[in-house]
Amino acid sequence: MPKGSPELTAARKEEIINACEQLYQTMSFKDITLKEIGNVTSFTRTSIYNYFHTKEEIFLALYEREYDRWNEELTSILNDNDSLSNEELADKIAGSIQNRAQLLKLLSMNNFDMEANSRPELLVSFKRAYGESIENMRRLLDKFCPEMSEPQKQNFIYVFFPFMFGIYPYTAVTDKQKYAMKEGGVDFFYQTIYEITYACLIRLLGGY
Repeated sequence: MPKGSPELTAARKEEIINACEQLYQTMSFKDITLKEIGNVTSFTRTSIYNYFHTKEEIFLALYEREYDRWNEELTSILNDNDSLSNEELADKIAGSIQNRAQLLKLLSMNNFDMEANSRPELLVSFKRAYGESIENMRRLLDKFCPEMSEPQKQNFIYVFFPFMFGIYPYTAVTDKQKYAMKEGGVDFFYQTIYEITYACLIRLLGGY
């Protein structure tokens, strides 16, 4: 562990978030408890309360980290390209979304309960990361789609960001769900994260 209180605090928070992320690969949100998270860390479960008061706060921190990572990808798209066609921009944004399956999984959860059970200062920090993703998307539109009007850019954001909440359920379909849809007569066409995101972006970028 690093020496010094700020470094130690940051390292332990990161370890707790990593433990939550590890468990979330094989367990559902409802089955993950502070005890389970504590079992994966190098310190006692009661020590977790020095950094996070609820399970929801840990998930919110994981959520924030996923937005931070996506923001890095969006910033790279902005800085590494001089110009992009609508198809090229859609390809790059869809590619960045494809890399963030965990963000999409978190988006598909009940965010209302997660936010309600987190302290205001942690929620503010999360909202900053979320807000930065919106600003980064606007910067991409400003640079690569200069002919778009402000209302059109606003409409793009208000359609695409809510759309992201549904990407994971439509692309991460279990065998049980496939069976139920088949037996229920539901006509379902499987698409990857990239395919469903690219299709949405092309429609949004081509519709202004």
